[in-house]
Amino acid sequence: FLMESKHNMIMNEVLETLEPRILWKYFGEVLRIPRPSKKEEKIRAYLVDFARKHHLDVKTDKTGNVLIRKPATPGREGKPCVILQSHMDMVCEKNGDSKHDFETDPIEVHVEDGWLKAKETTLGADNGLGVATELAILASDDIEHGPLECLFTVDEETGLTGAFGLEKDFLEGKILLNLDSEDDALFFIGCAGGIDTVIEYPFAKKAAGNDLKYYQVTVKGLLGGHSGDDINKGRANANQLLARFLYNLGLKTGFRMASFNGGNLRNAIAREASAVIGVKDGQLLKEETSAFKKIFADEYRVTEPGLDLACSPAQTPAFLLDEDHQEKLIDALLACPHGVLRMSDEIDGFVETSTNLAAVKTMDDHVLITTSQRSSVESAKHAAAQRVAACFKAIGAKTEHGEGYPGWNPNPESPVLKLILETFKDLFHEEGKALAIHAGLECGLFSEKYPDMDMVSYGPTMRGVHSPDERVELSTVTRFWLLTKELLKRI
Repeated sequence: FLMESKHNMIMNEVLETLEPRILWKYFGEVLRIPRPSKKEEKIRAYLVDFARKHHLDVKTDKTGNVLIRKPATPGREGKPCVILQSHMDMVCEKNGDSKHDFETDPIEVHVEDGWLKAKETTLGADNGLGVATELAILASDDIEHGPLECLFTVDEETGLTGAFGLEKDFLEGKILLNLDSEDDALFFIGCAGGIDTVIEYPFAKKAAGNDLKYYQVTVKGLLGGHSGDDINKGRANANQLLARFLYNLGLKTGFRMASFNGGNLRNAIAREASAVIGVKDGQLLKEETSAFKKIFADEYRVTEPGLDLACSPAQTPAFLLDEDHQEKLIDALLACPHGVLRMSDEIDGFVETSTNLAAVKTMDDHVLITTSQRSSVESAKHAAAQRVAACFKAIGAKTEHGEGYPGWNPNPESPVLKLILETFKDLFHEEGKALAIHAGLECGLFSEKYPDMDMVSYGPTMRGVHSPDERVELSTVTRFWLLTKELLKRI
């Protein structure tokens, strides 16, 4: 209790100095509530309790989404109903040596050079700032607006479950402002669709003998990031670097592998990966590790300044993969496509199709590999998934594609888009820009259920999303807040 009170005091001291006060107040409350994807019970209970305390209508659906309604301010009852939307859950990523427990611990924050950051974990501004913005508007009595619906969806990060499960008659409004984008002055009217490809590779076990010396080889220090927003930034994938090292180590000397583990979430670029291996010559392993550390550091000297490859002694493992399965697995991980597969021919600098070798986990009798494909072209999305599957089918693995989610087709003539660009220019005397995004947004699924919905997605500037480097630029949060208030007044 004392530790939690001390943490809350420190966090409050940080956030209480920031403007707009009411938004940061509610963001502070959100930071204290554990909300991993698929475990949103506590944040959902908080939202329902918030609505009741403020005497607002609230309902939940079978999927767990929450909708809070607020009447129009006096004189604006006849204005269009506007839906403000964000998702409750957050990506739970942390540094390898962090002791943080996302299911119990609040997020610790600090300000650094005009940015708000967390300590060794994701910040959860994606999409906690959207949630906090809705709460601040619902709690305020000095913001002009028509009828409001505030929608909070579940499990956006790992399956878009809330958007998939949203019922067609749950919402009344025809205008939706999605508060889940990450670039100030950019307004999104389209997004890529996505699909997951999951691989199970069974292996035979061999006993781990005492005739080998065992080491853990680790790739770490990578930036990682969002597999949509950051896939074209030239960052390394820890799983593929480790597979490449092991492949080349096998060309120099025989070794045996007990496990390969790297990455975590399907929509995050793998930052760390490690393998436990056995070798006869520990000195040769150390020399090869040192040599490839220099090779990797040179290749990624611009995009991955913190890259590290190291080996350290490990205990004798419970078992080893048999040699044939070990070799095929490393070959497939090295060959598996990762990164940008095609740039758009129509939009300059826009990623059309990509894939992410997200996670590799060694289980008791199989290796579980999670990948994610994205594309703004539906046929290309499926082609990318088939390409990944074929890579692992070739070694005898079982592959399965997820249900996937659709893209959101842009409407350049959107009335709300025109209003938001006009409002942005009036407020800040600069031009905003409308575009599509390679990352997935819930709007694609909303548009299937509500084809007449007019939607725009926007937000403050965030960087390093889905990694412990996640941060939000404070000055853009102020602009985001002012823009949202003025939009509600003008719609």
